[in-house]
Amino acid sequence: MEFLNLVEAEKLAPWRSPLARALHRNRSLTYARYVQLATVTAEGQPKNRTIVFRGFLEETNQLKFITDSRSNKVEQIEKNPWAEICWYFPKTREQFRLTGKLYLIKANNPDPKLAQVRETTWQEISDNARQQFTWPNPGESKVEIGAFELSPPNPAYPLSNFYLLLLNPTKVEHLELKGEPQNRWLYQIDNSKTWSTQDINP
Repeated sequence: MEFLNLVEAEKLAPWRSPLARALHRNRSLTYARYVQLATVTAEGQPKNRTIVFRGFLEETNQLKFITDSRSNKVEQIEKNPWAEICWYFPKTREQFRLTGKLYLIKANNPDPKLAQVRETTWQEISDNARQQFTWPNPGESKVEIGAFELSPPNPAYPLSNFYLLLLNPTKVEHLELKGEPQNRWLYQIDNSKTWSTQDINP
């Protein structure tokens, strides 16, 4: 698993502005922060699930999420970091698809800035979200209810199984499901880290 080093600020990508606008215009809908994340298993099978957008990594184009080290998706990401999220905003009838690499920020991450972001993200999530990291292993046979009733974890320091998950997009598609015809844009980054924007057919 390659490490992501946060060494300098990035130039904000051209898709950030329409995505920020969609987030703002749909802010009254709690579920507008939910995205579908698709990964690939070692057998080449797709796996999809809903996760919560936790904001952007400061001064970058990377999207923040969280996950449990015991989750099946962690092994999938370690074997194949390529993934895609699909994000639909019902109020404005817009869809964003963001393709890129996922990075797992663990407790032993060598970049002190990323380690700090992991800690800050833990402090920012709700008590209920932190409590879930004390629960029995996800995906295993259900155990007695008492196993879920452990003492709350320290809100200041993340548990070792708490991972920050970053998506570093390399391609973004934005579709507006309105107009005749509908509007669709493709954003791609090249080897020189420059983003291009192209109008494409819906």
